[in-house]
Amino acid sequence: MVDKQLFVFGLIIMFAMFLGSAITYEIMGQQIKIEKDGNNVIIENKKASKKEKRMINTIAAHIKNMIHGVKENFEYKLKVVSSHFPITVEIHGNTAIIKNFLGEKTPRKIELPSGIKTDINGGLITITSPNKELAGQAAANLERATRIRMKDRRVFQDGIFMISKAGRDI
Repeated sequence: MVDKQLFVFGLIIMFAMFLGSAITYEIMGQQIKIEKDGNNVIIENKKASKKEKRMINTIAAHIKNMIHGVKENFEYKLKVVSSHFPITVEIHGNTAIIKNFLGEKTPRKIELPSGIKTDINGGLITITSPNKELAGQAAANLERATRIRMKDRRVFQDGIFMISKAGRDI
């Protein structure tokens, strides 16, 4: 831990969490102390209130996710389902293009966050990243792009759906 920055090193990638920046959570106004003792990270607060205890547990969960992410990538799997029109999905850099969704002539474009690896194998999309938040956000962006509005969901069952997230089936 160097100057409010926590660095986690692993075989896959070096992953940094900046305390008080956009990657992690601000702890302004709260007396939460984070220190490194050997191989352990200690997060503590003397006489913590309920709000500060929640913040301590949140920070601890994010640090555990960082350590898990550098050891083994987080993996999200999505399935492309089409009953009316065949859907094609293409990845070009950080942009995903969904063509022929519900017979639409204009393709839908989705911006994916950088720092993820995307693999398309037939009707299965696999998203991997050491950062759980980025992988989850990319999967949610793809799923949300094919949300059907103003039609009966029982009839129009086309779309991209998550089938497994971060190692557990849905």
